[in-house]
Amino acid sequence: MPAYQKYIFICENMRDPSHPKGCCGLKGGAELKKTLKQKLAEKKLNKIYRANTSGCLDMCEHGASMVIYPMGIWYGGVQQKDLEEIIEKSLLKDEVIEHLRIKENA
Repeated sequence: MPAYQKYIFICENMRDPSHPKGCCGLKGGAELKKTLKQKLAEKKLNKIYRANTSGCLDMCEHGASMVIYPMGIWYGGVQQKDLEEIIEKSLLKDEVIEHLRIKENA
């Protein structure tokens, strides 16, 4: 089987709810991954793009976070409503979605 063209790592890390950064697990990380996998399969894209569970990406203060490789695009505060845009723009067109992008040194 050939390698995937892109990998999407979605944080599902669980921390104590009192942690100041919060955690992606409590901000919907698992549900995002599940829905993204479903959408990729529906669009027959699941053989070229792979949605993966990630442990802590250390960006939990930005909301549910993910990183897309090999592009190295980091997104934070991702919600279910953002997944179609991520597929259409970032996966299919290699575009960065600025309103989701975690800025350097943020």
